[in-house]
Amino acid sequence: MMNFYENLCFRCDQTVYQVDRVGPLKDFTFFHQGCFKCSACGTKLTLKTYYNNQDSNDDKEVYCVSHVPKIGPGHLDGSAVGIRSALNVPKSFNYVNEQIRGGGKGTFDAEALAIKPHLNNGRQHSGENGNFSDHQYGRFDASALHIAHALRATELQRSYRRPIEKPLDSYLDKDTQVRLEMKHRKEEDDLYRKFARQREEQEFKFKEEFREEWEKELEKLTSRFERELANKRKKPDEQKVLTLRLQKEREDLEKNLTVRRDKKKESLTRKLLEHERAATAALVEKQSKEMMNLINEKRSEFMRAESLYIDDDYQTEELFPYPSNPPAPQPPGVAKTDIYHNPLVFADIDQIAISVAQEDQKTFTDLVRMLIGRCGSDVEKARTIFRWITVKNLNTMQFDDTVRTDTPMGLLRGIKHGTESYHVLFKRICSYAGLHCVVIKGYSKSAGYQPGVRFEDNRFRNSWNAVYVAGAWRFVQCNWGARHLVNAKEVPKPGSKSKSDSLRYEYDDHYFLTDPKEFIYEFFPLQSEWQLLKTTITLKEFEDLPFVRSLFFRYGLYFPDENTKAVMVTDSTGAVTIRIGMPSNMQASLIFHYNLKFYDNDTDTFETISLKRFVMQSVVGNVVAFRVHAPCSGAFLLDIFANAVTPREYLTGEPMKFKSVCKFKIVCEDLQTVMVPLPDCASGEWGPMKATRLFGLVPITHQDALIFAGRELECQFRMSRPLTDFMATLHKNGSEEKRLAKYATHYVTGDLVTFKISFPEEGQYGMDIYTREVNSMGNSSGNNAEQSNEKHLLTHCCKYLINSSKRNQV
Repeated sequence: MMNFYENLCFRCDQTVYQVDRVGPLKDFTFFHQGCFKCSACGTKLTLKTYYNNQDSNDDKEVYCVSHVPKIGPGHLDGSAVGIRSALNVPKSFNYVNEQIRGGGKGTFDAEALAIKPHLNNGRQHSGENGNFSDHQYGRFDASALHIAHALRATELQRSYRRPIEKPLDSYLDKDTQVRLEMKHRKEEDDLYRKFARQREEQEFKFKEEFREEWEKELEKLTSRFERELANKRKKPDEQKVLTLRLQKEREDLEKNLTVRRDKKKESLTRKLLEHERAATAALVEKQSKEMMNLINEKRSEFMRAESLYIDDDYQTEELFPYPSNPPAPQPPGVAKTDIYHNPLVFADIDQIAISVAQEDQKTFTDLVRMLIGRCGSDVEKARTIFRWITVKNLNTMQFDDTVRTDTPMGLLRGIKHGTESYHVLFKRICSYAGLHCVVIKGYSKSAGYQPGVRFEDNRFRNSWNAVYVAGAWRFVQCNWGARHLVNAKEVPKPGSKSKSDSLRYEYDDHYFLTDPKEFIYEFFPLQSEWQLLKTTITLKEFEDLPFVRSLFFRYGLYFPDENTKAVMVTDSTGAVTIRIGMPSNMQASLIFHYNLKFYDNDTDTFETISLKRFVMQSVVGNVVAFRVHAPCSGAFLLDIFANAVTPREYLTGEPMKFKSVCKFKIVCEDLQTVMVPLPDCASGEWGPMKATRLFGLVPITHQDALIFAGRELECQFRMSRPLTDFMATLHKNGSEEKRLAKYATHYVTGDLVTFKISFPEEGQYGMDIYTREVNSMGNSSGNNAEQSNEKHLLTHCCKYLINSSKRNQV
């Protein structure tokens, strides 16, 4: 069966090859250049002159302007009107259709068509007083119609408004760009040949040096043996021992020299690779400038002849053309959320990148034109390049040693040789799209880093990009944003042609246009101006920042305490508290977990007791707190995890996957108080907040995690939805759980559930409460009910820490 990405021609149903391909078009259809004709009259079409059926979304055929099916009278809505027809109606500046601003009854006005925001948002087609009295003919355009693409464009440009530019091929001929690329490729060929010669010379020189050293050391060893042998000629046994010793010393010499050789070779190879990377980066820098100069030259010529913008009704003074020269680094004026709030606004753009990534292109010119052909803004161009790199998964690509430069894999030969990184590649491709991009070098809190580590050497050196889009420099980290291909949970669609439909790509959107105030937590540039912060920080301050991961910002978490650092020092009792704030929209779904171990090793126990029992996690309002009590002096590593789940997902009792959001080094310099572990209860937070969030179980008598009680306790809740099968278990250090089972009972009266505890002795207890929903029992019979019962087991609801003492008796 033909793979989806082998691209069959929609017209003739034969395979379309790269050199003869037109597309992807509507619903990712492709055509041979010879088949790309009007379905009605056979007129040859181009990407500028083809049209899709405006009356039927199911029709994937292409038509010329004379024969394209159009919508009938009396049918006007967002799904029916195409952008292409909107762009081809007569242009107007001071005119509005009577249907939109008519005075009689039964007309459609701006409120009805949901276009009022577009009419009033910086797009005045009238005079200073906004008088729309002179109407001659109608205008419907992509900015006015309430259609999906317009909504996404509006979402994408809420604070950054830029008219949509015409595509690159409108002003830069493909052949012209290819000629410059071929010139660049020749320069690269010369550079790689130079690399190959240098490596051969280095290899020959290294072998000669090793051979000379081996012969010299062997001669010394042999001369010493011959002298000793001459003194023992009359003693055969001693000669035999001496010969064996020589053989052993020779083997040891060879082994030691081999180890020294390998270490030296590794060091020389590393230095040589660093030199090659620097030379490659310098060449890409030069070539990127030349490509940008070509694009800017052709762009300027085109702008002198006609408008560069598809929708050119903007006032001239409102236009801010993309700069010809890269601006100086400055903090961006608007946040990432002002450019776009949800990655789904790029759904169409991302799909193009994913589709293009399944194929191999022979030139960067072809690649970029396939990627940005449908992009209307610089943000979309940067996005599709970012997604192509993250989908391509360059780290796992296999290269043939004989790969030629004029082949698709030859396009990425820099990755093969290790001389070109994600960041250099991103910069290179951006230049073909006409985007200013820089590679920034500095330190990063990358793999192997732990809070408290100082950046004293090159171990954590890294590089990343800043691309100029949306009127400012913005960070992009393609390497950290890349994720591998994983199986999707969804069942493949009926009639799917390949296994591709059951696969999905994971990536991290946090590393696309990341805000500087978030980026600085993980990346520190060597040049302070590229922090893009209004107030820059020092390397020491960067080291002191808490060690957070991208998920921390994705969940909207923050530190309410200004003194929260990467290294937290306990007080004299061994205690320290770390607080994390949650946004209001995430409080009901976020669940936290933690792990505590010794800092210098992976040991997570102290005197056979889990270190988790020396941390008390609790939630008060929108803040989750982790109270750590060090059991001894020393350093510990606290890793905090989180996951966003719905109550329904939690109640199924299925295992949940937690991911790290932040880490801290806990230092206890001098412990003056012996700390006992918490009772061995279920993991997770203490207190009734989880019961309320996930089970709708509202505490009546005890709202705090810590309870001071006498020898008896009644703890009461109110059910806001039906729950059943309550169970409470007691835990106490030094006591068996089975022995304590009889001291905890409960009863239900209406919507009230009461837990009654009689403590056998004074001390500190932990109480776990379990339950499940009534409907989780299932109303069906037979196997279905049995399966439902198996899935919806008793689920942990909440837990309390109780100090029982006669002194607390009321």
